[in-house]
Amino acid sequence: MSKILGESGSSRRTEDYVELTAEDFDADAPEANTTVRIARIGEQADVIDIKDAVYDGDIVIADITRHTTKDQTMEHITDELKQVAREVGGDIVQKDDDQLIITPSGVAISRERLGR
Repeated sequence: MSKILGESGSSRRTEDYVELTAEDFDADAPEANTTVRIARIGEQADVIDIKDAVYDGDIVIADITRHTTKDQTMEHITDELKQVAREVGGDIVQKDDDQLIITPSGVAISRERLGR
């Protein structure tokens, strides 16, 4: 919690933060051209939905914590998703050891972190 709220003596308090729920957002908001989708890759079959989403023009953030980056299955999955990114003219990057981010055409992923 000290990473989020700061060290003791900080002016930030837990009460300063608000938890958001789906009801906090307007359901009648205008339709977006691109949607950010969240996925979890547990097995090879999970790649199908991710591929479909990217082909449809969506951005996918996939949780890969169930696999190690040196896992042969994960290497195959990554190669398959790299091919999808190439086919649509998009981009793909692995964030740390826990996420893959795959984008459609027209969306690039910066390899530099913001902030510190």
